[in-house]
Amino acid sequence: MSAVTRLYTPDILALAVRLAEQPLDPGHPHHGRARSASCGSTLELSLALDDQQRIAALGARAQACAIGQASAALFLDGATGQSSAQLDRSRAALRAWLTDEGPRPDWPGIDLLEPARAFPARHGAILLPWDAALDALSPGGNRR
Repeated sequence: MSAVTRLYTPDILALAVRLAEQPLDPGHPHHGRARSASCGSTLELSLALDDQQRIAALGARAQACAIGQASAALFLDGATGQSSAQLDRSRAALRAWLTDEGPRPDWPGIDLLEPARAFPARHGAILLPWDAALDALSPGGNRR
Protein backbone atom coordinates (compact mmCIF):
# COMPACT_ATOMS: atom_id res chain seq x y z
CA MET A 1 0.00 0.00 0.00
CA SER A 2 1.43 3.36 -1.00
CA ALA A 3 1.79 6.29 1.39
CA VAL A 4 -0.85 8.22 -0.56
CA THR A 5 -3.30 5.32 -0.28
CA ARG A 6 -2.74 5.17 3.48
CA LEU A 7 -3.23 8.93 3.81
CA TYR A 8 -6.18 9.54 1.51
CA THR A 9 -8.59 6.96 2.87
CA PRO A 10 -12.19 6.75 1.63
CA ASP A 11 -13.29 8.32 4.94
CA ILE A 12 -10.95 11.29 4.47
CA LEU A 13 -12.11 11.82 0.89
CA ALA A 14 -15.78 11.61 1.90
CA LEU A 15 -15.22 14.25 4.59
CA ALA A 16 -13.41 16.51 2.13
CA VAL A 17 -16.38 16.41 -0.24
CA ARG A 18 -18.81 17.16 2.61
CA LEU A 19 -17.13 20.48 3.31
CA ALA A 20 -19.03 22.00 0.36
CA GLU A 21 -22.28 21.60 2.34
CA GLN A 22 -21.42 24.59 4.57
CA PRO A 23 -20.10 27.40 2.36
CA LEU A 24 -18.56 30.59 3.66
CA ASP A 25 -21.28 33.06 4.62
CA PRO A 26 -20.36 36.71 4.03
CA GLY A 27 -23.25 37.68 6.33
CA HIS A 28 -21.64 36.13 9.40
CA PRO A 29 -20.10 38.81 11.64
CA HIS A 30 -16.81 36.99 12.34
CA HIS A 31 -14.33 35.89 9.68
CA GLY A 32 -10.97 34.21 10.10
CA ARG A 33 -8.28 32.85 7.86
CA ALA A 34 -5.41 30.44 8.36
CA ARG A 35 -2.59 29.15 6.18
CA SER A 36 -0.45 26.08 6.69
CA ALA A 37 3.22 26.97 6.37
CA SER A 38 4.11 23.36 5.58
CA CYS A 39 1.83 22.82 2.58
CA GLY A 40 0.34 26.21 1.66
CA SER A 41 -3.25 25.12 2.27
CA THR A 42 -5.60 27.93 3.30
CA LEU A 43 -8.97 28.03 4.99
CA GLU A 44 -11.43 30.84 5.58
CA LEU A 45 -14.19 30.51 8.16
CA SER A 46 -17.25 32.61 8.82
CA LEU A 47 -18.84 32.46 12.26
CA ALA A 48 -21.85 33.77 14.09
CA LEU A 49 -22.08 33.65 17.88
CA ASP A 50 -25.00 33.28 20.24
CA ASP A 51 -25.62 35.59 23.21
CA GLN A 52 -23.21 33.52 25.34
CA GLN A 53 -20.38 34.03 22.83
CA ARG A 54 -20.50 30.44 21.61
CA ILE A 55 -20.50 29.42 17.96
CA ALA A 56 -24.03 29.29 16.57
CA ALA A 57 -23.37 29.10 12.81
CA LEU A 58 -20.37 28.42 10.59
CA GLY A 59 -19.29 28.35 6.99
CA ALA A 60 -15.99 27.61 5.24
CA ARG A 61 -14.06 28.04 2.02
CA ALA A 62 -10.93 25.96 1.57
CA GLN A 63 -8.06 25.95 -0.83
CA ALA A 64 -6.56 22.96 0.87
CA CYS A 65 -5.56 19.37 0.38
CA ALA A 66 -8.09 16.65 1.17
CA ILE A 67 -6.67 16.40 4.70
CA GLY A 68 -7.28 20.10 5.36
CA GLN A 69 -10.76 19.87 3.88
CA ALA A 70 -11.56 16.76 5.93
CA SER A 71 -10.34 18.45 9.11
CA ALA A 72 -12.48 21.49 8.33
CA ALA A 73 -15.55 19.29 7.82
CA LEU A 74 -14.94 17.64 11.21
CA PHE A 75 -14.45 21.04 12.78
CA LEU A 76 -17.75 22.30 11.35
CA ASP A 77 -19.47 19.17 12.66
CA GLY A 78 -18.29 19.75 16.23
CA ALA A 79 -17.79 23.49 16.70
CA THR A 80 -21.37 24.61 17.29
CA GLY A 81 -21.77 25.56 20.94
CA GLN A 82 -18.02 25.98 21.50
CA SER A 83 -16.48 29.11 23.02
CA SER A 84 -13.14 30.60 22.04
CA ALA A 85 -11.55 29.16 25.21
CA GLN A 86 -12.89 25.69 24.42
CA LEU A 87 -11.54 25.91 20.86
CA ASP A 88 -8.16 26.99 22.17
CA ARG A 89 -8.03 23.98 24.52
CA SER A 90 -9.13 21.55 21.82
CA ARG A 91 -6.51 22.96 19.42
CA ALA A 92 -3.80 22.38 22.03
CA ALA A 93 -5.05 18.82 22.60
CA LEU A 94 -5.14 18.18 18.85
CA ARG A 95 -1.59 19.46 18.39
CA ALA A 96 -0.37 17.27 21.26
CA TRP A 97 -2.09 14.21 19.75
CA LEU A 98 -0.60 14.87 16.33
CA THR A 99 2.91 14.90 17.80
CA ASP A 100 2.37 11.86 20.08
CA GLU A 101 2.47 14.07 23.17
CA GLY A 102 -1.11 13.50 24.26
CA PRO A 103 -4.18 11.29 23.89
CA ARG A 104 -6.67 11.60 21.07
CA PRO A 105 -8.69 14.77 21.67
CA ASP A 106 -12.37 14.64 22.47
CA TRP A 107 -13.74 15.92 19.15
CA PRO A 108 -16.42 14.12 17.13
CA GLY A 109 -14.90 12.05 14.33
CA ILE A 110 -11.29 13.07 14.96
CA ASP A 111 -10.28 9.41 14.81
CA LEU A 112 -10.87 9.57 11.04
CA LEU A 113 -7.74 11.74 10.79
CA GLU A 114 -5.60 9.06 12.45
CA PRO A 115 -3.83 8.11 9.17
CA ALA A 116 -2.54 11.69 8.77
CA ARG A 117 -0.66 11.63 12.08
CA ALA A 118 2.16 9.77 10.33
CA PHE A 119 2.57 12.69 7.89
CA PRO A 120 3.93 15.74 9.80
CA ALA A 121 3.70 17.88 6.65
CA ARG A 122 -0.10 17.55 6.93
CA HIS A 123 -0.36 18.54 10.59
CA GLY A 124 -0.64 22.23 9.68
CA ALA A 125 -3.54 21.44 7.36
CA ILE A 126 -5.31 19.56 10.17
CA LEU A 127 -4.98 22.57 12.49
CA LEU A 128 -6.32 25.04 9.88
CA PRO A 129 -9.93 25.23 11.07
CA TRP A 130 -8.97 25.78 14.70
CA ASP A 131 -6.47 28.45 13.68
CA ALA A 132 -9.01 30.20 11.42
CA ALA A 133 -11.69 30.11 14.12
CA LEU A 134 -9.34 31.50 16.75
CA ASP A 135 -8.32 34.21 14.28
CA ALA A 136 -11.98 35.11 13.77
CA LEU A 137 -12.66 35.22 17.50
CA SER A 138 -9.48 36.98 18.59
CA PRO A 139 -9.75 40.44 20.19
CA GLY A 140 -9.70 42.96 17.38
CA GLY A 141 -10.10 40.04 14.95
CA ASN A 142 -11.78 40.00 11.59
CA ARG A 143 -15.25 41.23 12.44
CA ARG A 144 -17.59 42.55 9.77
